[in-house]
Amino acid sequence: MTGGGSWVKRGEWLEAMPGRVLTGAEDKEAAIDNWLLTTVGMPQKLHMRLRHEKGILIKGDRLRLALFPFREAGIEAVWQPLDVLFEDDFCLVVHKPAGMAVHPDGSSNEVTLDHLVAGHYAASGGGVAVRHIHRLDKDTTGPVLYAKNEFAQLVLDSNMRDKLISRHYVAIAEGKVSPGLKVIDDPIGRDRHHAARRRVSPTGQPAVTLITGREQLHGGTVLRVQLETGRTHQIRVHLSHAGHPLFGDALYGGPAWKRDSAAPGSSSLAGRQALHGELLAFRHPWTGEELAISDPWPADMLELRELLMDVWQA
Repeated sequence: MTGGGSWVKRGEWLEAMPGRVLTGAEDKEAAIDNWLLTTVGMPQKLHMRLRHEKGILIKGDRLRLALFPFREAGIEAVWQPLDVLFEDDFCLVVHKPAGMAVHPDGSSNEVTLDHLVAGHYAASGGGVAVRHIHRLDKDTTGPVLYAKNEFAQLVLDSNMRDKLISRHYVAIAEGKVSPGLKVIDDPIGRDRHHAARRRVSPTGQPAVTLITGREQLHGGTVLRVQLETGRTHQIRVHLSHAGHPLFGDALYGGPAWKRDSAAPGSSSLAGRQALHGELLAFRHPWTGEELAISDPWPADMLELRELLMDVWQA
């Protein structure tokens, strides 16, 4: 699968030029069907529906696909600043700040990232459903990927299941993490004594966390972490189980990380778990291009690292 190449969005239609796949074929309809299913990687059910609904048209050397029909957002639009890291007709990647959930859970009326994305779509003309592909914990910062049409959602959901979407995190953990700790392969399940907490359990779901880099600080270690699985609280649970809970992670025994606000030139740190998604890598659903979207460290984690470095150097 190599992807569909360049495209132009014209209202609800995508327009592409497959080249000799189309112009050199005797049976153009069959050639296009094969190209969509094998080269572009269009899911078969979507392809069948587009054919049934006359959403695949050939105009000379151009192919038109009804990939951008109007859709309701599915959630109330809220207009607040949104840090967009990447956007085109298929994908949106935005920064999720600390203290904000990705989507509503029905327990409160708090504004979520999905609400802000709905506002962003509305400001751009609307007609796009809000479809997040993955989630982050409420107090974890980092990039969140959204699909802007059904084709993108189906492809990206499949890629997520097949572990073709890479999520790279940076964490600041308590203590000196041994250089020998590179893979944590321990199943994670619910903690029957605490509804909000997870724990390592032999009866839990498989969970694998990779530690790909580290920087030793005073009383803590900056870790680069990559997930092979996506269990709830996975990094937090695994590092706590290994004896190195994250700074600020009260749920899993992490130390507080609050600088003395009375100190000259200092500020009060957030007191959240010190965990940030710094890179999201995925294949573009239409072109197949490998994209790597970085998200700079938030100010509070930069300040925590600097504080621990100052203590180390002192």
